[in-house]
Amino acid sequence: MLLFQRIKHINILSDLTHLVFPSLCLSCERELAKSESHVCSFCLENLTPTNFHLFDRATAMDKLFWGRLTIEKTYAHLFFEKNKTSQHVLFTLKYKNNPKLGEYFGREIGKVLKTQTAFNRVDAYIPVPLHPKKQFIRGYNQSEALCKGICEELLENLDTKTIVRTQHSDSQTKKSRFQRWDNVNENFHVKDTILRYKHIVLVDDVITTGSTIEAISKTLLAKNPELSISVVTLAIA
Repeated sequence: MLLFQRIKHINILSDLTHLVFPSLCLSCERELAKSESHVCSFCLENLTPTNFHLFDRATAMDKLFWGRLTIEKTYAHLFFEKNKTSQHVLFTLKYKNNPKLGEYFGREIGKVLKTQTAFNRVDAYIPVPLHPKKQFIRGYNQSEALCKGICEELLENLDTKTIVRTQHSDSQTKKSRFQRWDNVNENFHVKDTILRYKHIVLVDDVITTGSTIEAISKTLLAKNPELSISVVTLAIA
């Protein structure tokens, strides 16, 4: 009886908190239902999943690295679409210091990776690092938040120490493919802990030209040539 009263009390407090401080959809700003998290059901319907995990052929993300380097497996959860929910999600994730949003989508990604045998034997999930100055400005690393959610869902190892960003580069947003490569080339340092691993997964928020992943991967392989590298992102543009 006492336990029931406590649960009832907690539910009343939760209802009052929701009434005074309603959670809003980060996309349309409508009030979220208690069963919804971060994005309302209507806006979730506007997200376009890639369904790459259902393909039995090379995906657009696989082809991005052809002729550049060998990637074991790739997966992007969503297609980036301008002026749609995916743009609002990525903007909020990158610039609005919302780690809970990253962890939420990380768990959603993890649910998909559970079904993929290629991700059964992974030594570590490693988020693409930010330079400490940029991470201080933003408040957190959005890729690390995604990676945390993935690892929570899969009960896998999260490694935030092995790869270090050594230079504070400019924003990649309006750069060409070659400018992006110049902007990230030799911007990373890899610690000797990478020698412990046989297969790692690099996690990023969005992939466009793949220049950042290419730069990191080549630095990793220079240290550990036998390493297998897979890539997982929230979105592909």
